[in-house]
Amino acid sequence: MSTFQYTVSDVMTHTAVAVGRRASYKEIVEVLHQWKVSAVPVLEGEGRVVGVVSEADLLVKEQFRHAEPAPAERRDEAAKAGAVLAEDLMSSPAVTVHPAATVSEAARIMARKGVKRLPVVNDIGMLEGVVSRGDLLKVFLRPDEEIRSEIHDSVLGEPRPPAPVECSVEEGVVTLRFGRRGGGAFVPLLARAVLAVEGVVDVRMQREGTEVTTS
Repeated sequence: MSTFQYTVSDVMTHTAVAVGRRASYKEIVEVLHQWKVSAVPVLEGEGRVVGVVSEADLLVKEQFRHAEPAPAERRDEAAKAGAVLAEDLMSSPAVTVHPAATVSEAARIMARKGVKRLPVVNDIGMLEGVVSRGDLLKVFLRPDEEIRSEIHDSVLGEPRPPAPVECSVEEGVVTLRFGRRGGGAFVPLLARAVLAVEGVVDVRMQREGTEVTTS
């Protein structure tokens, strides 16, 4: 049972806004405001990503504006508060993702690193685009009929379940219906395979109208 998986290149924004190492604090704020983004990659040379400046990096300046001298454990933040150029403000190395990574992999990176956007870079670190949380959610815009068709072909195709299965999809929620004796030990396997289909919100199993547990 194999299903098509969306990759970052399928959903990312290919035209990405970025700044150079020598971009000023005010320039960066203006870029974020103009493009309505929360972070921008910092580039050097012909487009290699060397860091990212986010709203959080910029707001450190406001946090320390009227603060007492910073204790030793916050000296790095205090130094950033006094920075005026992207190369001193940025978080480096940048958390990035490859265009061939799956949407699920990108989502895990964002969750693990606590970021909202990822620069998309090729094998030599050159910027190819940016992927945001909103971009990753695009997979849930797939039409129900497209999801149903993929499940029918990829999950319920070969090898076929041991009993006939009817499939319906409504608002991304998949319902698989078995006959009275259908499903059995095959139910958990089917549930996992269906949940792996991009755009599926949830999966429900029924045997003649009765809910079937997938555990």
